[in-house]
Amino acid sequence: MIAPLGYGAQPRAPYATDPGASAGRLHREPESPTRTPYQRDRDRIIHSTAFRRLKHKTQVFVYHEGDHFRTRLTHTIEVSQIARSLARALRLDEDLAECLALAHDLGHTPFGHEGEDVMDACMAPYGGFDHNAQSLRIVTSLELRYAEFDGLNLSWETLEGLVKHNGPLVDGTGAPLGKFAGSELPFAIRAHARRQDLRLDTWPSAEAQAAAIADDIAYDAHDLDDGLRAGLLTIEQIRDVPFLADILAEVDARYPDLETPRRIHEIVRRSITRMVEDVIAESVRRIAELTPSSVEDIRQAGRPIVTFSEGMRSAEKGVKAFLFANLYRNEAVLAVRRQVSAVVRELFDAYVARPQDMPEEWRRGVGPDEPERLARRVCDFVAGMTDRFAIDEHRRLFDHTPELG
Repeated sequence: MIAPLGYGAQPRAPYATDPGASAGRLHREPESPTRTPYQRDRDRIIHSTAFRRLKHKTQVFVYHEGDHFRTRLTHTIEVSQIARSLARALRLDEDLAECLALAHDLGHTPFGHEGEDVMDACMAPYGGFDHNAQSLRIVTSLELRYAEFDGLNLSWETLEGLVKHNGPLVDGTGAPLGKFAGSELPFAIRAHARRQDLRLDTWPSAEAQAAAIADDIAYDAHDLDDGLRAGLLTIEQIRDVPFLADILAEVDARYPDLETPRRIHEIVRRSITRMVEDVIAESVRRIAELTPSSVEDIRQAGRPIVTFSEGMRSAEKGVKAFLFANLYRNEAVLAVRRQVSAVVRELFDAYVARPQDMPEEWRRGVGPDEPERLARRVCDFVAGMTDRFAIDEHRRLFDHTPELG
């Protein structure tokens, strides 16, 4: 019997990932006498430079627009809370779920998805750019903290969940799937696959699936919240979205005279609750069908086990479609996106043309006859920037830096 959300901790389910049976780390290290492998991974992620930078990386609103809008860091914390709640309810390893939630956005560029789109275009001659692959690159190569290895030397299960939390990346023949179908996997994933087999043709653990669905839930909720509070969305508009209209009617019936900030919060928190409870119920149903006796059964299930029901999946897509049309494509947002697009593109081009404008540690060891290696080094440097640092660097190199807003 799976206890309802909020009850005390229970023993891990047989299909949960067992930290005592971890496949280990690429570079062998002594085990900790006080922490499981996934607790150590979580701590290494929290103490990383890339994690700290999330404080000044944004998604929809750029850094100057207000202290109350989400950043990548606050979003990450919210994803972590939801992932842990799901893991607790489903008797998974909470530490691994939390670890994956904390790491999932490390590879994002400055300026949210606009930055990623520009970086993908800049790197098109060399295979493009993918923030998930960049997260893997950060934790396996770019973090330079430890004396004996590059990266954070995370556990196999953490790397597996990080790289394929949305499902298998290749089929049984090794052909790329999903958005990579007909192409090739991103450079960082291909490079790491030569060093370590992450079994890219299987589903990830239930903990990774919990972190992935938690990201969807948190993303929808906080963009709705930020959009309403910024005045780019109105409560009247959400009456056109059946899932949200139902919640709004429920809130208004119970609290007919509620002031707007509390009304918004009630809508958002009830949205999260409904989605979380749906995931738990659907996951319990799928687990009962599969009767998994090990984490390997989850990997070989052929479909996600921790996920929305069909009805909620449709409702969630409706929320996303509403946000895309009314928030992400809002002219006020698009105007800023056009400005930051130019900032990222011009920074990339400037550093490729004049690598000496980058700090010495970033240009070290790259020759003038290595265009792909130089482009990748520039990509790593620019992608790691915060919004604020990108603007400051552009202002240092150019005399036409936009005043965002």
